[in-house]
Amino acid sequence: MSVPVAIDRLAETLADFDAGFLLSTDGTRVKAVSVDPVHADGVLRVSAPGRGSLANVAANPVVTLLFPPRQAPAMSLLVDGTASVEGDDVVVTPTGAVLHKPA
Repeated sequence: MSVPVAIDRLAETLADFDAGFLLSTDGTRVKAVSVDPVHADGVLRVSAPGRGSLANVAANPVVTLLFPPRQAPAMSLLVDGTASVEGDDVVVTPTGAVLHKPA
């Protein structure tokens, strides 16, 4: 079951979640790292996710942020976006978001 989240309501929705995971790929393997992004000015800033994630984003800017529920059973938040590297950080511009749980 998926429920779309409007991008302009993302900050409000994120308030219900704690840290999440940045999912990135260089085209061959997916890398998942624990992150605690900050939402401001319509983007999510991920501080210092690591060299592998930075390399993946440089090679392929398409990423997903996954925020699991605080307690199961509940919905997870998935945020798709386009990312860029800024110094040691990754900045994600959301392109879509959904709340999701198994049917």
